[in-house]
Amino acid sequence: MSETAPSGLLASHPDTAYFWGHVAGAGDVTRDDLTVETTDGTCAERLAAIAGGGEIDHDRIDRPYAHDTDLTKAEDEYTVTVSGGVAAQGSAAFGLPTGEERGGYRFDALSEHRRQLLRGLLESCGTVCFKSSAGVVGISFVHDDRALLETVDQLLEACPVDAPTGEISATSSGGYWFGIDDDAAGAFGEWVYDGSDDRDLFAPTRRRKLEQSLERAAALDAEPEPEAPDG
Repeated sequence: MSETAPSGLLASHPDTAYFWGHVAGAGDVTRDDLTVETTDGTCAERLAAIAGGGEIDHDRIDRPYAHDTDLTKAEDEYTVTVSGGVAAQGSAAFGLPTGEERGGYRFDALSEHRRQLLRGLLESCGTVCFKSSAGVVGISFVHDDRALLETVDQLLEACPVDAPTGEISATSSGGYWFGIDDDAAGAFGEWVYDGSDDRDLFAPTRRRKLEQSLERAAALDAEPEPEAPDG
């Protein structure tokens, strides 16, 4: 690992940017503690380690698909709970919702580590797929809080790779979503995971799904064009 551990969870650091990206995308903050959910056990252990310790609960649940809530899939769910004043401090520092209070999402203090912040957000409230009809990688973000998606959209606009997005739209479950343009999604996926091994800041199952989607898209690109018939 190229950097030392952060001095605290509010410090500007790759680890903390990744951590708070996960909390913003799939967390719940109260005055006394915070919880964050993930479908990857290795990721749960990494988040707890960044926090300096935390309880990890494991369950198996049926989760509705983001864009079609009539369909469900069985998934592992890991819940990391971190107790203490850091929850209220993080809410104040980064504008996270606390209880019934709405959030403002202020991540300027983590701007030097935008890649890790976006990686945490992608893994916590993003979806990755291979669009077989178009032969491209698809990346979208889904959340109940439109304000968070507006913040993610702004972060994408400021990242060093081109990542144009579509309009934020409502989902059938009452939340919101938007996608990165198909022509740019693959390049963004490669960028957001670049260097992720340096500090083990990634969910292995999520990164593997992206890699497999990129490989399928590359394989289609490599196929020769069919020859036109004679005559």
